[in-house]
Amino acid sequence: MPINSQISAYFARHSQVVEKTVLELSPQIARCAGILSAALAAGQKILIAGNGGSAADAQHFAAELVGRFLLERRGLPAIALTTDSSILTAVANDYGFERIFSRQVEALASPGDVVIGISTSGNSANILAALAAARHCGCTTIGLLGRDGGAIAARVDLALIVGCPETPHIQEMHVTIIHLLCKLVEEELVRSGGTP
Repeated sequence: MPINSQISAYFARHSQVVEKTVLELSPQIARCAGILSAALAAGQKILIAGNGGSAADAQHFAAELVGRFLLERRGLPAIALTTDSSILTAVANDYGFERIFSRQVEALASPGDVVIGISTSGNSANILAALAAARHCGCTTIGLLGRDGGAIAARVDLALIVGCPETPHIQEMHVTIIHLLCKLVEEELVRSGGTP
């Protein structure tokens, strides 16, 4: 296929996934924004975990909350569990890779916090373990997932599932959803006086 046709086809598929996501996930995105806003307004924090590209998305999400998205306001407490190489390598070495996030949840999470697991397959073992630890700690659990949601979908309080088989397009939608959540949360907290 000529390169211009490949480019057009890629963008066409992206547009299809965007339209499908809007139709299927708008209510869940609104509910997720409400959960995050309520937790942050109550002084709780957000913990976020993912592997590979989803690790970068976890960091991106936390950065937008701690820094700012579009509005000037106080920093919001969000932690990407993917960033401390000493913790990640120590826990992986001592307990195994499946525990790299759950051990941090055990250490950092408090009842009422929100723990978000990002997984394009919905089956990442270390995300499953982190979400199980989060439930044990009394946290609200959210999955930002792909394909059919995998094993994680049934084990979280709220699943946002991008129903698409292609990982790149799932990740593109995850970034869009993250940006939309940051916008909605920021606007709600500023509007309600939950953050100066």
